[in-house]
Amino acid sequence: MTNVETIEEFYRNKFDWIPENLKSEIGHFNVFKLDPINSDLPQSIPYKRRDFYKIMLVRGNSKVHYADKVVEVKNQALSFSNPQIPYKWEHLNNVREGAYCIFNQAFFHQYGNLNQYAVFQPGGLPILEVNDQEYQKISIIYDKIFDAIKSDYQHKYDLLRNLIFELLHFAMQMKVNLNVVDAPKISASQRISTMFIELLERQFPIDENHTTIKLRTASDYAKQLNVHVNHLNRAVKEITEKTTSNIIAERILQEAKIMLKHSEWNVSEIANALGFTEVSHFNSFFKNKVQTSPLKYRNQ
Repeated sequence: MTNVETIEEFYRNKFDWIPENLKSEIGHFNVFKLDPINSDLPQSIPYKRRDFYKIMLVRGNSKVHYADKVVEVKNQALSFSNPQIPYKWEHLNNVREGAYCIFNQAFFHQYGNLNQYAVFQPGGLPILEVNDQEYQKISIIYDKIFDAIKSDYQHKYDLLRNLIFELLHFAMQMKVNLNVVDAPKISASQRISTMFIELLERQFPIDENHTTIKLRTASDYAKQLNVHVNHLNRAVKEITEKTTSNIIAERILQEAKIMLKHSEWNVSEIANALGFTEVSHFNSFFKNKVQTSPLKYRNQ
């Protein structure tokens, strides 16, 4: 597996540092090759982090668990992964070749919202079977991506954005042939609850690379799952016997305790990371749950 210089590395190599405002402007992009594996061990894929979009071209038999679907890739496929939709690849050790790129929304700053494209939407079509001719055409685009990121061309990141859009539009113009296999028989409430819990867990842990949670309320999760908030609340209550808000609060409290005990962040930084607009709100929330203040809890 081969990776090449990332955007941040490009700037570090030239300037030895990156201003914070520049980081938010350039975003993150990287591209990798998937090389054949000759062992029985599963393929190890870097950048599984929740905050990256991923477009992967893969040749070889595998299964993809995407949200509440299981999609079988029989020969070769182009897949699109939204950082907020749970997914995992199975049998990647059968992959014969391929490539993939990862990027975040900041990389497309002022270029539009990626979630407007069907392949990145909850109800979209994220995995497309491709024939040999289509595979070859997509491979040529990836060759251009590898050439661009290794070049010294002054506007190479604009070129990379254009190539990503070329992949997007190529996919959305294709006829989609999904091989959806039977998933375990579970109720709609179980599916929705499982997806909710997975999205909740993807918000954590809080660390230097993932500094804030993005989804804070039941409405935030319902919007991401493309269901009405009342539908989400009913499903979660039916399966867990708890309200959606209670589960979110319990998980935030758990993370707060971990950060207070094991991080060097101050209380204000922890409050902000966990989605509290005022540190006083965090103090009240914590004291109501634990019967002591965050600072006293840390010092115990």
